[in-house]
Amino acid sequence: MSQTPAVRLRIAGLRSALAGPFDLVVALGECVAITGPSGSGKSLFLRMVADLDPNQGEVMLDGRDRRTFPAPDWRRQVVYNAAETGWWDDLVAPHFPGPALAQARAITPSLGLDPALLDGPVLRLSTGERARLALIRTLVLDPPVLLLDEPTGALDQASTGLVEAVLRQRLSAGTAILLVTHSVEQAQHLGHRHYRMADRRLVPA
Repeated sequence: MSQTPAVRLRIAGLRSALAGPFDLVVALGECVAITGPSGSGKSLFLRMVADLDPNQGEVMLDGRDRRTFPAPDWRRQVVYNAAETGWWDDLVAPHFPGPALAQARAITPSLGLDPALLDGPVLRLSTGERARLALIRTLVLDPPVLLLDEPTGALDQASTGLVEAVLRQRLSAGTAILLVTHSVEQAQHLGHRHYRMADRRLVPA
């Protein structure tokens, strides 16, 4: 008899003045996809899980309550990758401190990127290159949970396929993913479950 996958992320009664409550359980290696119109609260939900926006309720990682984590530690474990990620230096390399730069160089080819981009200025990057390098900034942390907000929204079909292949590798290694996407097709073929945000609540799609 097959065993039920262990719970990686448990969300109970998560709410704010703007959205919720949300209740969701995500297993190891599971991708939960979320679609819905712009402004429906999808990004807000991810930011609440990451504890970046005011919220109440319970969020647990591998059975440990979020309230027992120092905030920076939680956000390195449950990492929010924004649809438009900020860049705080003119050059790309400083965004990958310490060993992260070497790890990024190893990942770039799998996403169709030249590792030399890591040695150049941010202004030389195309929108799609920025999106993929921002995702790499998240991946080098090797977090147990990825909160991905439109990670392929700026990409062509070929680049989207590369990103999805990398995400499948992470899922097979046990990473849990909450994926916000405007693509119902992506939600169906990458997500193990698919929810829709309606009236700032999650409903099965």
